[in-house]
Amino acid sequence: MAGLIHTLVSNYNEIEESSKDASVASWPLMGSPGPVLCIVGVYLMFVLKVGPKMMEKRPAYQLNSTLIAYNAFQVLFSLWLLLKLVDMNIIRAIVSPKCDVDSKSTDPATQSSLTRNGWWYFTAKIMELLDTVFFVLRKKQNQISFLHVYHHSMTATLSWFYVRFMPSEQGAIVGLLNTFVHVVMYTYYLLAAMGPQYKKYLWWKKYLTVIQLVQFLIVLTYLCMLLAMDCKVSKSLTYFFITNMVIFLYLFGNFYRKTYNKKTV
Repeated sequence: MAGLIHTLVSNYNEIEESSKDASVASWPLMGSPGPVLCIVGVYLMFVLKVGPKMMEKRPAYQLNSTLIAYNAFQVLFSLWLLLKLVDMNIIRAIVSPKCDVDSKSTDPATQSSLTRNGWWYFTAKIMELLDTVFFVLRKKQNQISFLHVYHHSMTATLSWFYVRFMPSEQGAIVGLLNTFVHVVMYTYYLLAAMGPQYKKYLWWKKYLTVIQLVQFLIVLTYLCMLLAMDCKVSKSLTYFFITNMVIFLYLFGNFYRKTYNKKTV
């Protein structure tokens, strides 16, 4: 992992030259990786050290109404973004054997939509950091696992690199799949936040992890296909994304085995 990050930093100028739309640099948080890395750094400091210390001698906040509003917003926002991605008719481009992902072969209007929607996707990843903040305030430390923190930190970081350097029809499959997963996931969280009377509707919890695993497997296969077809995307970033998909598969697979494959005595 450290080696891949070093490669990205070393090849930053080469990666920046491959950027599809230089104007993206003027958008909020997109000028350099500094702001998003600062946000992720503050997030890690709060959820791992400052937050638990702050809550150590305080009673847990209930936040029921806040969680209902937050999860309802996430469902609606994810559904809105999903519909925008589907409406762009990217499926045909995703499976295109031509792999025409350079800026010259993409219609300017389509490229503009991809980039804008990519930025909204990135914004969603930043907002989702609040998931862990709420865990801290509710003193749910058992839910703040390495898997949870790593996943949230890396998706925020990876989405920044995607929007800044490689927004394309092919790359949009990540946003399409992940946004669908989040519609399902935040619907589950919304029902859970609404009280114990809705517990009978939450029998499908383990299938959330199954859906996530399938998502990672599809994305990993697709990224490998981009390399095999020699698509016009940054090789350094693609290898970085592939490495994280492998890590996600391992972590989520391990979580599923430990949580749902326990042998009953």
